[in-house]
Amino acid sequence: MAALLEHESQIFLELFHRDGLVVCARGLGIDRLLLRFLRLYCEPASLVLVLNTSPAEEEYFIDQLRSDGVVHLPRRVTNEIANNTRYEFYTQGGVIFATSRILVVDFLTDRIPANLITGILVYKAHRIIESCQEAFILRLYRQKNKQGFIKAFTDNAVAFNTGFCQVERVMKNLFVGKLYLWPRFHIAVHSFLEKHKPEVVEIHVAMTPAMLAIQTAILDILNACLKELKRYNPALEVEDLSLENAIAKPFDKTIRHYLDPLWHQLGAKTKSLVQDLKILRTLLLYLTQYDCVTFLNLLESLKASEKAFGENSGWLFLDSSTSMFVNARARVYRIADEKLNQKGKGSGSEKRDVKKENELKRELVLESNPKWEALREVLKEIENENKNSDNLGGPGQVLICASDDRACAQLREYIITGAEAFLTRLYNKTFGKDEKAGEVWINDRKATKSKGNAKPDTGPQAKKAKLTASSKQNKQKKQQDRTLIQMIGKTEEEKREEVEVEDNKELSGSQESNTEQTIPEDFDFSLPSDCYYGIFKDPLTIIHPLQGCGDPYALTRVLHEVEPRYVVLYDAELTFVRQLEIYKASRPGKPLRVYFLIYGGSTEEQRYLTALRKEKEAFEKLIREKASMVVPEEREGRDETNLDLLRDARPASVSADTRKAGGQEQKGVQQTIIVDMREFRSELPSLIHRRGIDIEPVTLEVGDYILTPDICVERKSISDLIGSLNNGRLYAQCVAMCRYYKRPVLLIEFDPSKPFSLIPRGSLQPEISSNDVTSKLTLLTLHFPKLRILWCPSPHATAEVFEELKQNHPQPDAETAMAVTADSEILPESDKYNPGPQDFLLKMPGVNAKNCRALMTHVKSIAELVTLSKDKLAEILGNAANATQLFDFIHLTYAEALAKGKSKK
Repeated sequence: MAALLEHESQIFLELFHRDGLVVCARGLGIDRLLLRFLRLYCEPASLVLVLNTSPAEEEYFIDQLRSDGVVHLPRRVTNEIANNTRYEFYTQGGVIFATSRILVVDFLTDRIPANLITGILVYKAHRIIESCQEAFILRLYRQKNKQGFIKAFTDNAVAFNTGFCQVERVMKNLFVGKLYLWPRFHIAVHSFLEKHKPEVVEIHVAMTPAMLAIQTAILDILNACLKELKRYNPALEVEDLSLENAIAKPFDKTIRHYLDPLWHQLGAKTKSLVQDLKILRTLLLYLTQYDCVTFLNLLESLKASEKAFGENSGWLFLDSSTSMFVNARARVYRIADEKLNQKGKGSGSEKRDVKKENELKRELVLESNPKWEALREVLKEIENENKNSDNLGGPGQVLICASDDRACAQLREYIITGAEAFLTRLYNKTFGKDEKAGEVWINDRKATKSKGNAKPDTGPQAKKAKLTASSKQNKQKKQQDRTLIQMIGKTEEEKREEVEVEDNKELSGSQESNTEQTIPEDFDFSLPSDCYYGIFKDPLTIIHPLQGCGDPYALTRVLHEVEPRYVVLYDAELTFVRQLEIYKASRPGKPLRVYFLIYGGSTEEQRYLTALRKEKEAFEKLIREKASMVVPEEREGRDETNLDLLRDARPASVSADTRKAGGQEQKGVQQTIIVDMREFRSELPSLIHRRGIDIEPVTLEVGDYILTPDICVERKSISDLIGSLNNGRLYAQCVAMCRYYKRPVLLIEFDPSKPFSLIPRGSLQPEISSNDVTSKLTLLTLHFPKLRILWCPSPHATAEVFEELKQNHPQPDAETAMAVTADSEILPESDKYNPGPQDFLLKMPGVNAKNCRALMTHVKSIAELVTLSKDKLAEILGNAANATQLFDFIHLTYAEALAKGKSKK
């Protein structure tokens, strides 16, 4: 492990001496800080729990510690470790990664020696809200252990920007009293990184006129959609719906945050506007990220899709939309008859040719991406420098970073085959199949190719110059006997493959096969990431995506393994830019040059600058909050005075009831609820425990919560409810609950941030329909008259209802609850009634849930029922009509039943 940098050592020492929450700027190495703490506690003498890490992150930390020579590596607690060996597992000490569900259950059942825990490290601490599992674990820990430490880490300052006193609430849930802020502009960070600056070359690439026109058109449409949205919903916060925010990454979350609670009240127009904003943001991203063919394909698919065309809010009919389509097509091809209308654009011979050709004849333009040209220049410059790099110890490695897999795959193919070959293959794959006269067009294209591409009207002069330069570049780079023409031939064969351009895996797969031909077979470089795309072996040149890897640390691993001298940022990403600064500072004396490719005056540049500004503002707000923050002495919960550790939901203002023993304090029975193990993924157990009710976690086959010996509750979130109604699981669960408990309850729990409404307003159907959720619920209640339904707007409301339902009732028994299984015969009334005949009886005409009990009390078996007279049945059922129905059904002969059936037909 590399030694900590100056500012990192300072953070480490501050946090080591006093528990707190560290908020770092993105990319400043919060993971390096956590690693240092893990290394410190990796010994059997201490027991440290780590919360909120994903399996990929745990793998990374363990790998780093292993390579650092740590003997007692962190261990993971999974469900594979048996319950009875869990206590022993914990007492072996060291650092332990565990899922929050396992830890909650272990704390509640005392399988974990709480008093022996040295402390807890919390990663991604901005997520710790009051009702989450991690907050529940910390509360249980603090109730049982007053000495241990709690140290929390996060690098997401922007997350504290939403809500009232968000950082204070998070600190309250974490039981920490100190806040450490380390922004990029912190004097210690700034002065240290200034000393070790990498050499940065910023290349502002100019967008082509067509790209600029498209960008302007999209921004105009975005603006129009935002104005419409504000007009239909005047209550929306105007500041957050600005055009600058609309092009930033978190805009979707912002808009959902405002609209989700009233989604069921919104009209169709608002909903379609939200959908359109999403589509337009995707278009903006595709414009700068990918090539002209991919962009046009997405655009055409919007117009071709009837659904999108019919449901759009009207932006497809704006002038800007027309301009966008015209320019997007102009980047890919020109239709021959367009040249007739454009004066002076074509010669007379061209006009004659055009008249002979049908209008399907397209002339490919295939505008190359300006960033590709810039990248080619950069690679050429690096190659020249590597030729004269003896004084630096040989040629330097190159790392090219693009946003995602598709961008990486495109860059790789561009560098290997050249722009025209790549775009031609992509065009044929995307549009060649869809044209009506596809075959005619392909033959015609081949004929044009055989004559040679030297015609002055085939495309812009710059494109041809670019292609020849690109072919020279490729030949110099690879120094192989394969020519560019052969490579293009290879792509011509490839274009016959039936591959959709939308499918990244297929696309990268086709590039894999292409590369095998053009790169020597000994190109086998084992890297710790499986996401990279190699291009050249000597010097090693790697393309790697910034996002979308299964392993969040894939790029960090590659950076430290490859140790590049040159890094080309094809797409800018704030976190990785900072990571490069730290990487350079941790290797003093070794050169690092960073090439920053960005479209000047584009939304891409604006998006990057907005992200920077948002983080700076978030830190400034945190600094102001910290200055005025009042932290009570008992915040850390090290004594009994912290009110957050009390488990009583009753407010202090509740007066004593003087009717009961003159207002003396009553000694109540400790309330208990039995909870199914699988329910610990939800917030509810934490909130129940907070109300002073004990929780017994066991594995239940019937129900999720047992409140009393009679009340069994099956909890369903909305998505779960719809799913289990569709697959019939809920019916089976209700059958089991009704059979074994007197008061079965179906709890329908809503998300507090979503509307408290099952279906949108106005979509309630007058008739019962098999597809409708409300119809299915109606049928469920008709079928199970005993079943009660609880509608709860949030888990907080559910916890309150549970407490009220339990009042003045006996406590449930865990052994009995566990003994109840879907096929067990231990019934509450098994000595009285047999469930099989009981179900059979309920299916008979004239018998219902109200009179069924009376009938079973008087009649021993179905055989005896058949012998009863009509008068006797009327006496038992208490209703002559029901008695007649049942009597006629029992005594109906087979011949009569057949005759009845025929007459109905």
